[in-house]
Amino acid sequence: MAQISVVRRAGGLTLSEVEERRRTAQDREELALAAPEEPRKPTELDIASCQRLEWDRIIWVMTDRRIAVYSPDEDPRVARREELRVQRMAAEAARDEQSGGGLPVEVMRHRVYRITALPSAAASPEEALIRHVFAASGGAATEHAQRMFSRPGGIYDSEYRIISVEQVLPEPGEFL
Repeated sequence: MAQISVVRRAGGLTLSEVEERRRTAQDREELALAAPEEPRKPTELDIASCQRLEWDRIIWVMTDRRIAVYSPDEDPRVARREELRVQRMAAEAARDEQSGGGLPVEVMRHRVYRITALPSAAASPEEALIRHVFAASGGAATEHAQRMFSRPGGIYDSEYRIISVEQVLPEPGEFL
């Protein structure tokens, strides 16, 4: 978590500004090292060390890639963290889906699709209903949505027609 806040604060800084933040983080780490040891983790020393290491890493990325102003978009580690975060979110959503009585979801094979549907009687797109489902393909997502919208006694009290099925996670062509 400390690493994410460092990346956020580093956005838009020049190399000299990042180096100054690194010196400040090192001072904080030295103060924490001299302080009495804390009984629980994470300690002030743990946090200060993580932040200093992250500032060091950002300096290395900026130097190695010859970046004048830091941008998380140009940092390969930030992109990897975001990919891992999306995987964790997908796994959590799959567990929630299964524990709620939904169909078994194979996270590594399934994708997240955004289903947009309109009540059959609706004339305007403002009345659209958007739901997200796990499925192996767009066709499977459509079938799942059709069952969901037509379930007798279900939460949808009128008939819906599906107007779009769009893969949203991961990006089309990529794998989780």
